[in-house]
Amino acid sequence: MIRAAAGLASGALFGGGILVSGMINPERVLGFLDVTGRWDPTLAFVMAGAVLISALGYLLSKRMPQPFLDSRFHFPDRKSIDPPLVVGAVIFGIGWGLVGLCPGPALAGLGSLNISVFIFVGAMLAGMVGWRVFDRS
Repeated sequence: MIRAAAGLASGALFGGGILVSGMINPERVLGFLDVTGRWDPTLAFVMAGAVLISALGYLLSKRMPQPFLDSRFHFPDRKSIDPPLVVGAVIFGIGWGLVGLCPGPALAGLGSLNISVFIFVGAMLAGMVGWRVFDRS
């Protein structure tokens, strides 16, 4: 139960952060990607803050024998860059650049009741199901 509460609190903190920063607004993200027009640097500040907090958390985890709510840390064990990673990154980037949404802000944006966000989330879920069906690894 405590792990579920911690997950809920973490999700609420993330959702609140992207809501306050305006990152659920696709126009804000597209403004960041428009480097030849009216460039909006807000996303760069949000990413810098996220990287800083993540780096501090990673450094702290290296000094801990184990996490508070699990028996071990779950760091990625793969270090290679393979074709599925590259193809997935390209697809993610194209989708992000076309509509200005990625999974976290899209889920938070469902509360806006914007039909475009619902279409995006539906397509995202279809892609997740497709990966489960067709993944051969």
